[in-house]
Amino acid sequence: MVTLIGNGKMALAIAKGLKGKCEVVGRDEKKLQAFCNESGVEKYYLLNDFDITNKTIILATKPYTLELLNLKGNAKEIISIMAGKKIEEIKKYIKANKYSRAMPNVGAEYLSSTTAIFGSENAFEIFSKIGKAIKVNSEKELDIATAIAGSGPAFLALVAEAIADGGVLCGLNRELSYELTHGLFNSFASIEKKPADIKDSVMSPAGTTASGYEALEENNVRNGFIKAIKKAYEKSQKI
Repeated sequence: MVTLIGNGKMALAIAKGLKGKCEVVGRDEKKLQAFCNESGVEKYYLLNDFDITNKTIILATKPYTLELLNLKGNAKEIISIMAGKKIEEIKKYIKANKYSRAMPNVGAEYLSSTTAIFGSENAFEIFSKIGKAIKVNSEKELDIATAIAGSGPAFLALVAEAIADGGVLCGLNRELSYELTHGLFNSFASIEKKPADIKDSVMSPAGTTASGYEALEENNVRNGFIKAIKKAYEKSQKI
């Protein structure tokens, strides 16, 4: 049994991915009831002085709430998905036999999360149930992975929206443009090649793709995404 501390969007995605095989802890009983109704979780508890003794805990609250949690007891394991919060800081507020960090994304709801893991085999196994888990070698790597795997869906949503808008600009209706864009992302995800190899396989001399690619480079799209990852990582170091 896994215990989720927090009942926000990421906790909900994890609970759905785990098919409700967990319990949830939060501050607001009405929100907890709504969480259980939507996720299939059967047990919920109020946070105040909650006893974590011998439990496997996933910390899924906002980073700034760490020192306000007031948890009692000694957990079997703490698995934190708090962005930027180092294990040494977590140890100051919560006692446990083991500590791990993970960064899943909202694909967990569809069993399609890509989750970076720094820590135990148990943490790796838990998050493997909601998608692909990837081990990293340090907390620094985990924070960089947060910028890619955690924040990345928002960045890709911007790409998808822009591509669909481009289709509409050229004359497609909105529904068809979205359908094509969704199919594009599914197709791309299935290709097991390096990004540069995918690009080279599509781009022919003086072709349509080359013309579009020129426009992307002229508008510094590549540089914009590199900076987005860097800024997200840097923000994680200041939380």
